[in-house]
Amino acid sequence: MSATTAVEMPEIGATGLTPKEVVQRIESGQSNAVKTSTSRSVQDIVRANVFTLFNGIIFAAMVLVLITGSWRDAVFGFVIIINTGIGIVTELRAKRTLDKLSILVASEFLVHRDGRDVEVPHNEIVLDDLLWIRAGEQVPADGQIIQTWGLELDESMLTGESRTVCHKVGEQVYSGATAVSGMALVKVNAVGSHSYAATLTAQAKVYKKTVSDLNKGINTILKFMTFLVVPLCILLILSQIHTVGGWGTALSTGEWRQAVVSAVAGVVGMIPEGLVLLTSLNFAVAAMRLARHNTLVQELESVETLARVDALNLDKTGTITDGGIAFNRLVMLDSANAAAEQAATQALYDCCNEEQPNGTGQAVLAGLKAQGYGAGAVESRVPFSSARKWSAVRKSGETWYMGAPEVIISALEGDYSSVLQQVNEYANDGNRVLLVARSTAPLSPLRGLRDAVEGANVSDGPQLDVQAEPVALVLCSEKIREDAERTLAWFREQGVRCRVISGDNPVTVGAIARRVKLTGDHEPVAMDARELPEDVNELARVLENVDVLGRVLPDQKKAIVQALHTQNHVVAMTGDGVNDALAIKEADLGIAMGNAAPATKAVAQVVLVDSKFSHLPDVVARGRQVMANMERVASLFLVKTVYSALISLGVVLTQIPYPYLPRHITYIGALTIGMPAFILALAPNTRRYIPGFLKRVVTFALPGGIATALSVLLASWTLPNVMGWDVVNNDADLSALRATSAIILFLMGVFVLARVARPLNSWRGALVAGFAAAGIIGAFIPFVANFFALILPTGTALVATLIALGGAAMIFVICLWLAPLVGRIFGNLLRQHGFNI
Repeated sequence: MSATTAVEMPEIGATGLTPKEVVQRIESGQSNAVKTSTSRSVQDIVRANVFTLFNGIIFAAMVLVLITGSWRDAVFGFVIIINTGIGIVTELRAKRTLDKLSILVASEFLVHRDGRDVEVPHNEIVLDDLLWIRAGEQVPADGQIIQTWGLELDESMLTGESRTVCHKVGEQVYSGATAVSGMALVKVNAVGSHSYAATLTAQAKVYKKTVSDLNKGINTILKFMTFLVVPLCILLILSQIHTVGGWGTALSTGEWRQAVVSAVAGVVGMIPEGLVLLTSLNFAVAAMRLARHNTLVQELESVETLARVDALNLDKTGTITDGGIAFNRLVMLDSANAAAEQAATQALYDCCNEEQPNGTGQAVLAGLKAQGYGAGAVESRVPFSSARKWSAVRKSGETWYMGAPEVIISALEGDYSSVLQQVNEYANDGNRVLLVARSTAPLSPLRGLRDAVEGANVSDGPQLDVQAEPVALVLCSEKIREDAERTLAWFREQGVRCRVISGDNPVTVGAIARRVKLTGDHEPVAMDARELPEDVNELARVLENVDVLGRVLPDQKKAIVQALHTQNHVVAMTGDGVNDALAIKEADLGIAMGNAAPATKAVAQVVLVDSKFSHLPDVVARGRQVMANMERVASLFLVKTVYSALISLGVVLTQIPYPYLPRHITYIGALTIGMPAFILALAPNTRRYIPGFLKRVVTFALPGGIATALSVLLASWTLPNVMGWDVVNNDADLSALRATSAIILFLMGVFVLARVARPLNSWRGALVAGFAAAGIIGAFIPFVANFFALILPTGTALVATLIALGGAAMIFVICLWLAPLVGRIFGNLLRQHGFNI
């Protein structure tokens, strides 16, 4: 605790807590200290990324191969290290962000203890403390107002309401609000984790993994393959042991090693290991590209989420508007000449040109300066007070008043209902309206220094002349971002339903929504959130017909997101205030502005660093690129999964040696799947998101996978008899069969790649040709050929291989022709039996 402060504060009767009482409260945990922790420790993050189903399968297969001593066939295991590293680094970055989360600004605050005022750190404020809240300070703890000297709070970060609020004695103030003017003495009644800001922080800190449609589809494939991998691996080992003469022979001759390697070849082929890695890399590259456009992606999976969004909830302040005030114009109430209008405008400038003008005053001054106005001669002044709601200047024998229309008019004699009607009309159009009045009476003087600050008692301060006459209305409005209308139009064209959700008056918000053409040429439907039903299903029904919601509380914002989820909408939520944090956390994709509260930025998946709403289309475009390209890539990888599973099943049923080695599939997969897939994944693609990712991928993969499996199995079943190969007892003959099978696999891989890369009349055709040539050239390089066991057939073996390749091409064409036909027949059968597909 610091020494007695030198700041002069008003005298109060209460003495406050004694040092002993303060110590007791600190020892009993009734201080404002909040423990900071996230729901996932470093250990949890590492465990979650290391011990995955994918890593388990690949690691077990790699260990089996290493046991046999054939390390060249185990190179596929490196993908575990790369993929796991990407996942851990990403989540550790998210953890660091969450750990730094703090809604309250750490600074020193003034409390009244033991009869004197002292400054204490934020964490040392205790329950029942008498706390001074002064202009410019953030409220550090919840409390009840004991005495007030015109305290005016900005609660927009808590409620979304952009207008400041004046509080009276006995009213509650909440942590996280900011004092704009005046001051108050508050008795603290909630500290630490029990305060409003800490409660929001705790809810915001709950770890929530972004749901990725791509990852869900890939995980579905992995889970399905698990049911096949384990039994097939066991059956493959048994079948390969059988081909070498049984367990006794296998163990005595060491042939068991080859049996295990053969079995792993089938297992590794069934797992789309590169797809998992490429998805993570693609997300990371997209995030880096977005970072160049001042868009920070805090969770990689969120890159694709906005591509799927069909409901975008926008916070008004900070998203559509920039939070500032702009002076629009001065409206004379009676037909007046240019000189009268100029005099009123100059008086308005002088009223606002005080020592510390508020936000509205600053906006008026900026607007009038742009028109060429400057400071005039002022004889005396009454500065603006949130308690009085008006200010005044005396100049050239006249007194000019400027302030809230309803306050000024209520103090005047005469009927000015027509003026109030004009005020309401302008206010309903989204304007903030001030009134300028003129009087010839002298300006009522201030009663003391405190009147100049805020007016302890309005009735004792300066008074309005009841004979004053309203002269003009001042129209101000929130500054609308230049990019708002254009960006909203883009989302409308893309079929995304945008809603504005704000804590402000629904009439004001509706007017702003109309100005930015939220609903195009149609009038936006506005509603007061206080009229919303609490039942989530009923709320969902109401929301279908509402475009603008005002007076929305933080919990309601979250409920709105939940209601949209019940209708299967993919929801994005933008915002900048603490009041938006819970809804942003609940949404499928949370988007925070760069000037947002720390809590809001920490829970958002995407942060627009320069707070430009216009960056959102860039995020959508990048998400669509990821989704569309990864669909191509997933189709490519899944073909390998399909043919590996079918070939393994054929090997088990017919008890033949496995037709290729793990290193064969590593070589072929790299040239026809892995490297081409990486290039295709980064290619430009603007296709809109279409639901049904997994269904389309499977539909594409089945014909190619079946064709490849049939080609390899038919060659394995027929070639040994045609060529007279003894593949069971002669290693050379088995190597020849495997070399031929590898060539067939490579040809089919090129066919599938060409189908995925369409259209081929551009760089895509060169891509396919380039990798096909690379595969052929590699077979002629001794080191590559030896490492990957590539053997080029000669003589009669070459003829047989060419015939097998021709047959494989025919099978591929037939399967592609039959696939849609079978699909239509199967679909019709399902529909006839009541299944909707």
